[in-house]
Amino acid sequence: MSASATALAEAPATEGSLKVIQDATCTFCGCVCDDIDLTVKDNHIIEAKRACVLGKAWFLNHKTEDRPSCLIDGQPASLEAGYDRAARILVEGKYPIIYGLSDSPCEAQRVAVSIADWINGTIDTTTSVCHGPSGMAFQGVGEVTCSLGEVINRGDMIMFWGSNPAESHPRHFTKYSLMPKGMFLPNGRKDRTCVIVDVRKTKSAKAADIFVQIKPRADFEGLWALRALSKGIDLDPVQVKRDTGVELAVWQDLMHRMKACKFGVIFFGMGLTMTRGKHANSEALLALTRDMNAYTRFVAKPNRGHGNVTGADNVVAWRTGYPFGVNHSRGYPRFNPGEYTTSDTLANGEADSGMTIACDPMANFSEPARRHLASIPYIALDTKETPTTRAAAVAFTVATYGIHTGGTVYRMDDVPIPLRPSCESPNPSDLEVLTQIERRVKALIGITG
Repeated sequence: MSASATALAEAPATEGSLKVIQDATCTFCGCVCDDIDLTVKDNHIIEAKRACVLGKAWFLNHKTEDRPSCLIDGQPASLEAGYDRAARILVEGKYPIIYGLSDSPCEAQRVAVSIADWINGTIDTTTSVCHGPSGMAFQGVGEVTCSLGEVINRGDMIMFWGSNPAESHPRHFTKYSLMPKGMFLPNGRKDRTCVIVDVRKTKSAKAADIFVQIKPRADFEGLWALRALSKGIDLDPVQVKRDTGVELAVWQDLMHRMKACKFGVIFFGMGLTMTRGKHANSEALLALTRDMNAYTRFVAKPNRGHGNVTGADNVVAWRTGYPFGVNHSRGYPRFNPGEYTTSDTLANGEADSGMTIACDPMANFSEPARRHLASIPYIALDTKETPTTRAAAVAFTVATYGIHTGGTVYRMDDVPIPLRPSCESPNPSDLEVLTQIERRVKALIGITG
């Protein structure tokens, strides 16, 4: 019996065809909430207790598409034929790429990295187009970090910089950062100060005790102003106002509060990482966090998007030493964002074959990248039909992780969470597909065992 079938068999039935899966894990966003109770009827989820609005949509609107598990050149084909064709495409390419992984369990991600190694290819995750600059900054500055459990129990000053969790991570406030009553914060929200720094008043700003509306593309200047103030350096009020759009007195008051707190946390999002400055912005924020530890305990965490994008970074880093954009063409891993990241290898016309896993570059990459991807043979794995699967030489329809299949995912704070499947799927898991492709790749290149 498979792991998913075993988990389903262990699910207690309530009455008739109803069953309840307790403490299921939602893989929609990086919060990876693992306290969801799912009610299943006739292999369809009809209730998702405690899930947020995004989680409910993820569970309740999910359906298995009525399409073949494998398409070759747009025509239905057997899985075996698909595995064979996919392996040949990857082995015969001179510059093969593998991209995606952020909506797959860690077990499947491990196999994808192995395939990239066997074919001397380049492997990249969706991190390269979201928190890739943060990954670069971690290597240059380091990261003072903690788990979300520590935030719940200790965080008395919660800052969000370039992040809008009210819309992107609806349970962040209530489950992890602002509302929970912690071991050292028995009054919950009353014991915390919330600061939000952003270029506009988002829905999250309504929850803030202090809202700092910074000038667009001035995050670097604002962070360095805070760094200077933390060191007691005098700043010119006129220049600070001109550079950041915020009065010096506001920054001074914020720094006073930061030094006075017991446990400060800065959550940062793509409003920081993907605006002007990119990795320099992330480095400035991480350096500010490090500086603050001369006065009090301060940590920083990126607010990650996809359900297992953190797991993808971890798995690729375990196997290669680097978090994303890793090239194996010389027989060993090399890391160089801008050269080995997928959006660039495609836009520059370098890749000649590839595989996309649980992602849709045809819908969100630049026009040159999309045009080149359409011109090369590639394999696509996804749970549904997308522009990327429609243009693929081989397209596999796979089961949905967390709903149909088990495995492991990583929460945004690098804590591994097990998945508890609730429904069955006629389609194979991405782990099964990748394992079969790897087996054939090894056979084609003469690797036995």
